[in-house]
Amino acid sequence: MRLAVAVLLLASLTACTPEEPPTSATSAPASSPSSPGEGGRGELRLREIAELDQPVALAVREGDDRLYVAEQSGRLRTTDGRTVIDLSREVSTGNEQGLLGVAFHPTGRWVYLDWTDAQGHTHITEWAYDGERATARRDVLKQDQPYPNHNGGQLAFGPDGHLYIAFGDGGSGGDPQGNGQNLGTLLGKILRIDPRGEPYAVPRDNPFAGRAGARPEIWAYGLRNPWRFSFDRGTGDLWIGDVGQNAWEEVDHQPAASKGGENYGWNVREGKAPFRDGEPADPVDPVIVYPLGEGGTCSVIAGYVYRGAKISWLRGQFLYGDFCAGWVRAAPAGSPQDSAEIGRVEQLSSFGEGPDGELYALSLQGPIYRIEPA
Repeated sequence: MRLAVAVLLLASLTACTPEEPPTSATSAPASSPSSPGEGGRGELRLREIAELDQPVALAVREGDDRLYVAEQSGRLRTTDGRTVIDLSREVSTGNEQGLLGVAFHPTGRWVYLDWTDAQGHTHITEWAYDGERATARRDVLKQDQPYPNHNGGQLAFGPDGHLYIAFGDGGSGGDPQGNGQNLGTLLGKILRIDPRGEPYAVPRDNPFAGRAGARPEIWAYGLRNPWRFSFDRGTGDLWIGDVGQNAWEEVDHQPAASKGGENYGWNVREGKAPFRDGEPADPVDPVIVYPLGEGGTCSVIAGYVYRGAKISWLRGQFLYGDFCAGWVRAAPAGSPQDSAEIGRVEQLSSFGEGPDGELYALSLQGPIYRIEPA
């Protein structure tokens, strides 16, 4: 079966020293999507700012100008090399496992990590954090995983202040347990919780709260492996990159006005195409699909809608990429099917957004790049 971000078993670089010119990324020429933002078209460059060990997620903290990076091998570090939390002796390291996601509470007082333990099961764990020390560790949620792949891993606080959590369908190939369409499991879903409960609280307005046979934590379902998702800081819209099975990679879009409950179709559909017999209940079509294997593609990596100030022509465009093909594309948020390549990153594992809205691209090989005007 295919992996979430292809082969996450690759050995990667361990040094943590800033670099100037990019070595495994290429800048884009003056070519942009057909509806560029204000100021017309422009050129970009990908500047390497740090090198870590298997970086897979980036987060920022309120009132803190540092960038925090989750290394799949088990450490949460800053881009200047400081280790904040070290789970390297606790995480499972094979397949698509390890430390997979990080998010800070909107107040900055707590940090949350998504990671898999030695048995391969997922933990969402909280630490109190004062900017220097991470203390008072506690598990918020644990989910048993039937297989070692499709763990999801993305964590993000939405504009509503709740924590959103991505879980894949549990793994193997083709979702053999039917988790994607099963509202009785957290697998194959995006969850929405208040992590400051005991151990967490479910918002009363969650779409399946109070429905018999459904887990109240569920916000959206019908997902195979939503490796990365993001909220548009300008509109509150949710963008989800769901890694496909045999034929299609997809990006799903949920407007900020949504009350949740969307069904993105897996495992009855892959992309917009049938995968199994039947029809999912009220399926929502993806806004971006592209074929698996074309030009070496293998796994979609969802990024962010650019809302920074330094690249005027890129404002309002959604960035995404592919792990194996290495391209990074930008698409106007209002017409996401109209995209154009803006750069390349070898083994692109994730994107990140700085406190100023500027964007970053992470390579599993180690480098972290800031996306800048040329």
